[in-house]
Amino acid sequence: MIALRKILVPTDFSEFSQAAIRYGQELATRFQAELHLIHVLEFHPTLTPTFELGLALPSQIQESRTVAEQTLARLPGETSLSCVRAVLEGKPVLEILRYARENEIDLLVATTHGRTGLAHVLMGSVAENLVRMATCPVLTVRPNQHGFVMP
Repeated sequence: MIALRKILVPTDFSEFSQAAIRYGQELATRFQAELHLIHVLEFHPTLTPTFELGLALPSQIQESRTVAEQTLARLPGETSLSCVRAVLEGKPVLEILRYARENEIDLLVATTHGRTGLAHVLMGSVAENLVRMATCPVLTVRPNQHGFVMP
């Protein structure tokens, strides 16, 4: 028998990631599992405008963290599920994998929303890397491909 106690859904707050959240929420409900929702803040100092000797980056990080925490607090919407939320900083794939390992996640649910062009060739998608490197099963969700049909 498969026992799912903890299900992790990373989100970038895009419309695409909402599909993964719906799957994670439904699976958590059916397995009476704890749902973990995380968002990873990724900063690129070379692309971030700085003023007055770099003082803008720390304030941007704090503002981004505050907005991410507020947005995450509203997800997944009305639910009676046990839900753990976290905002992390770093490279998304590495932070998601680290979180999954440290929290003994049983299933990772990620969207396959498309990164295209040069960025995809150089870095690959987050979902592809999670499938390759995760130590737990990974369910990938293609947005707009299949929806839940509720009785």
